[in-house]
Amino acid sequence: MSLIKSMTGYGRAVQTVNGREFTVELRSVNNRYLDCTVKLPRSVSFAEEAVKQAVKASVSRGKVDVFISIKSEGTSDTKVTLNTEVLGEYLAAMRQMVTEFGIRDDISVSTVSRLPEVFTVEKPEVDEEQLRADLMSVVTRALEGYDAMRCAEGKALDADLRSRGQTIETLVSQVEAGNGQTVIDYRTRLENKLREVLANTSIDESRILTEAAIFADKVAVDEETVRLRSHLQQMNAMLSGGGAVGRKLDFLLQEMNREANTIGSKCSDVKLARIVVEIKAELEKIREQTQNIE
Repeated sequence: MSLIKSMTGYGRAVQTVNGREFTVELRSVNNRYLDCTVKLPRSVSFAEEAVKQAVKASVSRGKVDVFISIKSEGTSDTKVTLNTEVLGEYLAAMRQMVTEFGIRDDISVSTVSRLPEVFTVEKPEVDEEQLRADLMSVVTRALEGYDAMRCAEGKALDADLRSRGQTIETLVSQVEAGNGQTVIDYRTRLENKLREVLANTSIDESRILTEAAIFADKVAVDEETVRLRSHLQQMNAMLSGGGAVGRKLDFLLQEMNREANTIGSKCSDVKLARIVVEIKAELEKIREQTQNIE
């Protein structure tokens, strides 16, 4: 059975590949759509789109932040060498200044190191394809940990929603039972009232039946409870199906609330009204939880 996933999660992977230590971290929070931001060194900026596509393949909704850092092990990729010929020319010119113009000789390493072209900086060519592949192997590991955490949280959300759905089922049964008793009580009160008013005059039983039928029709919640039960079954089916069902569940909750509100408007009995309030409270808790579902 596939599981639903939470939109919140965290994953981290650290791995050394081909002399470079890659650290990849992923964090996400709730968001209506997928919003992925990747922060990585300029040296691998060419891999940003590949990272985003990897996240997109694994995540449907949520604000995902990806942080990437790289440390080279052993020798540095950048090589700095002294340009002796250029330095020699600089020093010769400086000594000439001292001899011909009597300028104080204050030549130092810090002085000459700031002169143009004294150093030659060489950066070896980078195999971008290989570097991208090395990075993405670590991104994949971080995504696996991130996904595992979202699945664990999704499992807890699944259990909570099903439990609350069962609670609502029980409350709906109480409403159905109480609604039938309300009609019976109304008929009894109506009959007693008529007997009191009419005293010795005979009571028209058909009129009582008619009035009771009209009242029963006004307070009947059968259609609403049937639809509410159907919506609860649909919710369980969505949870069992798994995948990105958060938005669908949100729409389904709107329909459930509509049925609950209609039931509440028809229930004149105080006890039933309290039960409807409990149903609404459970629906609100479900709504809050669905905001965390991908």
